[in-house]
Amino acid sequence: MASWCLSHCCNAGVKTALLEAHSEMGSTEILEKEASGSLSNSTSSNTEAAKRLAKRLYQLDRFKRSDVAKHLGKNNEFSKLVAEEYLKFFDFTGMTLDQSLRYFFKAFSLVGETQERERILVHFSNRYFYCNPDTIASQDGVHCLTCAMMLLNTDLHGHNIGKKMTCQEFIANLQGVDEGGDFSKDLLKALYNSIKNEKLEWAVDDEEKKKSLSEGADEKANGTHPKSISRIGSTTNPFLDIPHDPNAAVYKSGFLARKIHADMDGKKTPRGKRGWKTFYAVLKGTVLYLQKDEYKPEKALSEEDLKNAVSVHHALASQATDYEKKPNVLKLKTADWRVLLFQAQSPEEMQGWINKINCVAAVFSAPPFPAAIGSQKKFSRPLLPATTTKLSQEEQLKSHESKLRQITTELAEHRSYPPDKKVKAKEVDEYKLKDHYLEFEKTRYEMYVRLLKEGGLELLSGGRGGPAGLKKSHSSPSLNPDTSPVTAKVKRNVSERKDHRPETPSIKQKVT
Repeated sequence: MASWCLSHCCNAGVKTALLEAHSEMGSTEILEKEASGSLSNSTSSNTEAAKRLAKRLYQLDRFKRSDVAKHLGKNNEFSKLVAEEYLKFFDFTGMTLDQSLRYFFKAFSLVGETQERERILVHFSNRYFYCNPDTIASQDGVHCLTCAMMLLNTDLHGHNIGKKMTCQEFIANLQGVDEGGDFSKDLLKALYNSIKNEKLEWAVDDEEKKKSLSEGADEKANGTHPKSISRIGSTTNPFLDIPHDPNAAVYKSGFLARKIHADMDGKKTPRGKRGWKTFYAVLKGTVLYLQKDEYKPEKALSEEDLKNAVSVHHALASQATDYEKKPNVLKLKTADWRVLLFQAQSPEEMQGWINKINCVAAVFSAPPFPAAIGSQKKFSRPLLPATTTKLSQEEQLKSHESKLRQITTELAEHRSYPPDKKVKAKEVDEYKLKDHYLEFEKTRYEMYVRLLKEGGLELLSGGRGGPAGLKKSHSSPSLNPDTSPVTAKVKRNVSERKDHRPETPSIKQKVT
């Protein structure tokens, strides 16, 4: 089995979910009172309330398309009931998976928090499997392919830099995840060609269409470039778009020389692309922008700036002790396992960058999704959302501590069952890859936990810090959580890819 769905749901009550509905909806208030009053009566009353709300959402009865997702994706039992009833209005019988997803997206806008969108796709997958029980082996298999199509959609149609994913790569990425076996190659080829030939898009409200057309006309009339920063990026992927917030706090800036050591998934960068280049670096929000000129707040970012930018969510910075050709070099390993080297102007500057980057990652990285699990032997890293966490600092610390305990236990269990000498070399490679991943994650979460215990947000507003941490301050910068930043596809960041051999800490690699 393979599952990219969320591992569990919280026990938030029905009443809480209902009270979050917009008060201007009129009869929605009556429905809320009916449903919340029925909590003490019976489950059937809750089901009836869910049916009524689902029908109104489907018929857009005093709801907009952009209102639908918030009622389907919340993490409580009533929202789950509403989603199940809503999906019953869709009959996917005899339809292919890509046709069904397009049909589903015509009804509403897939907007909201990353985990809310993920839950909606789980409900879609369950409904598709119910309508077509003999097409794909399991509900998990349907959900795996649904997520794969969403990721492919971004890869093929997003504003990505670099080579687009090929059909062969798409098929290879999904090896061994269908109940431990492989999906039909004909099925995967058909899904790939469908997404390649026609971009996945969901419905938008009429006023949003008018607004978009109006903005486009204004840009044309003013002679401005239609691909300004607010329009760069792709919203076709609910997981991986990197938030670009023009109002985000700037945590550190200064000149850095950069060398790309490894591309995505730890695959070593070709020799001709490894040269050192100097940039003016700006750590703004959760993105490290690398610009040719010094930072000016009023100056818009160029396409070249976005091309060079690096998201530091779920990243880890450390001193590059295995690189001896230059002094003051730090190593940055990103969420998608790219490895970049940066040379600072002094040991203090190097340590300052290490601390700031790690602190931003610790404070703002959203909890990861579970990796594909089940009987397959192929190891896959978890999907790491690029969105900013919505947890409080206390909750964020607990989340990191929980993840650290889990990783520590998993690493111990993994090492207690080393591969037999008689197994195939491929299985040994898989074992080593997972071992390296777990060791790295343990180090990363140890750093995150330490930094949050030392002050978290307060550390970000402090001065330069030594190895023990950053200087504390009483002011806490803000990433404007009350606003919804636009998203910019800064770099391709698909963590659920076929894993290449990463650079291994236990083997000292000479960077040339």
